[in-house]
Amino acid sequence: MSAQDKLKLTGIRELAALVASQGFLRRAALNVAGSRAHKFIVNDYHQDRPLQVRRDIHDYLMALLHGVDRAIERGNVSKHVVKRFVDVFVGNVLLRHGEDADIVAGLGFMPPKFVLVSPTGRCNLRCIGCYAESDPGNHASLDFDTFDRILTEKRELWGSYFTVISGGEPFLWRDGERDLLDMVAKHDGDYFLVYTNGTLIDDETARRMAELGNISPAVSVEGFEKETDARRGKGTHRKVMAAFDNLRRHGVPFGVSVTPTRDNWDVITSDAFADFYFDEQGAMYCWSFQYMPIGREQTVDLMVSPEDRVEMLRRLQRLIRERKVFVGDFWNSGPTSRGCICAGRGSGGYIYIDWNGDITPCAFVPYSTDNIHQIYSSGGNLTTALDSPLFKRIRGWQDRYGFTQPAEEVDNWLCPCVIRDHFDILRDAVLETGARSINKEAAIAIQDPEYRRRMVQYGRDIKRLTDPIWAEEYVAAGPGAGGDREGAEALSPDTAGSRVADKEGEHVRSH
Repeated sequence: MSAQDKLKLTGIRELAALVASQGFLRRAALNVAGSRAHKFIVNDYHQDRPLQVRRDIHDYLMALLHGVDRAIERGNVSKHVVKRFVDVFVGNVLLRHGEDADIVAGLGFMPPKFVLVSPTGRCNLRCIGCYAESDPGNHASLDFDTFDRILTEKRELWGSYFTVISGGEPFLWRDGERDLLDMVAKHDGDYFLVYTNGTLIDDETARRMAELGNISPAVSVEGFEKETDARRGKGTHRKVMAAFDNLRRHGVPFGVSVTPTRDNWDVITSDAFADFYFDEQGAMYCWSFQYMPIGREQTVDLMVSPEDRVEMLRRLQRLIRERKVFVGDFWNSGPTSRGCICAGRGSGGYIYIDWNGDITPCAFVPYSTDNIHQIYSSGGNLTTALDSPLFKRIRGWQDRYGFTQPAEEVDNWLCPCVIRDHFDILRDAVLETGARSINKEAAIAIQDPEYRRRMVQYGRDIKRLTDPIWAEEYVAAGPGAGGDREGAEALSPDTAGSRVADKEGEHVRSH
């Protein structure tokens, strides 16, 4: 790293430290970082990306850090947690990953940014349409040593300091006397995002999370009480509200996770939803996973229609740009992630490992050619999983679709998903690489001609509706620099660091 780059990083860290300051000092830091971030991301972006893609990235980052600022201003995050956020999330996740050039040189490619692990299939709820088929009777779990080795190897082999946990219900995972927070404590240099139903976050659990300071729960809701209880069981929403109380009391940053369906998308994207969860309850972020017809009682009928998905896009853009509310939608936010991030893609990508050790491209792509237990017993390591023929096929498609293409040749990232928007690409990759289905529902889906017909038609319809938007708002804007909104609004310091973290995109894995 050059001396100039080190000075840039030092300045970013100093700005990040000011996040914990009071009043005008913090806002001054946010304004300076906002101006720098606009210059780095929109004007001087190091990759050839459509201008509107760069603007989207800036807008999403700004919304996220405005959420951090609101939480600090309202006293919802403790000073200890703020310090840990700066040290771990900013210092390691955003900045240190970009410094590990020796790791990239040793591998010969840029590794994924993170691993998503579901350590247990057990859950205390039985939600309608659960993609993972989790329930109280599924006791399959990773043992502590395997779970620990996965986290250790991703850090040592990939320079990855970000871990995402799902399930099952993560707070039900145990191995002997050790639980999830014991694992978080052991890996205190990682930052953990945990998807949870929230019903087990009692006062003691919230206290432990606050003490650790390197974990944020994303609590699942389906709308308000009516919608949440209809899918998750009567009384669930009330328990979620109690969890929020506990988290605020101890100063733990939290967000919400939603599953838009044909029935609730309108509620989830409403101003009333944002008012309640962000303004009243203090959520810092929202992750949106549009219903995928995979798993328990899978049905294409429950998917958000293509027409409604376009309306969701417009509503989310307004929430992000005007209200500065961070809502990451893994389909409508495709431009921000620069397309599909599954299958171990470098520069922000990931792989998924479930409670049986099966390694799949994505939590919503239940097909696998490898298992972590088998890899370890054969003398391999986490990097071995990236050589999966299924993963290589998907990464090749990601590259051709736009990830390694110049701005003017990037295809429509408003329909980025290899299974939801391009089902035949995924189906051919699964069948031709001999990938196995990890559950019976996945086996049915890959062979059912009616399922295939409807999924392919869905992809055609969403592309037909969004191609004009992509052409007019993204391609027509051109790849040139944009100074139209420079420094117009405050951004937090770790946003300025995103350019350093995103520097990994300069390296592309060969296929």
